[in-house]
Amino acid sequence: MDPKLINNKNRLSGFLELTPETIITLAEQALAKRFSGICRPLNSYINRVYELEAGDGAGIIIKFYRPTRWSRRALLDEHDFLLELSAAEVPVITPLQIDNGATLGTFKNISYALFPKKSGRFVSEYNDEQWLELGRLLARTHAVGALKTPGDRGRIHPHAITAAQLDFLEDNNFVPPELAGSFFEIGRTLIEEIAPLFEGAEMIRIHGDCHFSNIIYRPDESFYLIDFDDFGVGPPVHDLWMLLPDRPNRARHEINLFMEGYETFRPFPRRSLTLIEPLRAMRYIHFIAWCAHQVIDGGEPPTPDWGTLAYWTTETRDLKEQLARIREEVRGE
Repeated sequence: MDPKLINNKNRLSGFLELTPETIITLAEQALAKRFSGICRPLNSYINRVYELEAGDGAGIIIKFYRPTRWSRRALLDEHDFLLELSAAEVPVITPLQIDNGATLGTFKNISYALFPKKSGRFVSEYNDEQWLELGRLLARTHAVGALKTPGDRGRIHPHAITAAQLDFLEDNNFVPPELAGSFFEIGRTLIEEIAPLFEGAEMIRIHGDCHFSNIIYRPDESFYLIDFDDFGVGPPVHDLWMLLPDRPNRARHEINLFMEGYETFRPFPRRSLTLIEPLRAMRYIHFIAWCAHQVIDGGEPPTPDWGTLAYWTTETRDLKEQLARIREEVRGE
């Protein structure tokens, strides 16, 4: 076995010690209150997340962050952003203060945080009024995001995050030799061709993973933004495109409604719509690298064929087709 895999599995060994008794004890110590014996594991590829019940019946979520993924500073950047958003009355779920006044605790080599449970439902198709509301919600989020720069969060730019992801895939020999040349040539050509499109683009703190599964609808309170794990510094349009029901030229109605709502609070950089297809290409590489990190960290990738020759053939073809689409639709070639 690759020594890297062994080392990463050792670093994740603390997860194996998260028994229900340990989890409940940590929550009781952190919040200085009694809990019932309920400890329900919730779905999470990266972290370990559990639903607990305090003695007063309040639902509490405790989240143990994968130790190989973020620095402590990066986690505090996330918490700081959430607290700033909440102070500005943007609907998000903020971490609870634990007994020492902080929001981040430590168990073994694992950082953890506690959150109040807020139920809601996902909306996979938005009506016109909801598109306006999403525009207003994300404008308010970005207005706060523009106020400062985080200490240790990634920059969503092809020469930053995408280049690093390609380097990671190449350094760890994930791509089969017979496809590696084509895959990395297309990836690096993509970076060089789309990077100029980012020149002059506004780069602020954004959600970074804004799709319908990370927005919950609460009938009495409307939309809440959740799961800021991947928040970073990037162009505001990145928080729009994953919500769209189709490619931009077939989603003009939704884009116009979103922008109308958005511009209630701040100008929308309309020129940045040309970044949607480049950002989609970057997302292809992001997801591939995300799966690779899952494997290196001793986890299971979410797609059963990940890493097979057929998988890499498909990904190389899709990336090539996306580059061709960018050349035709964005660059006008």
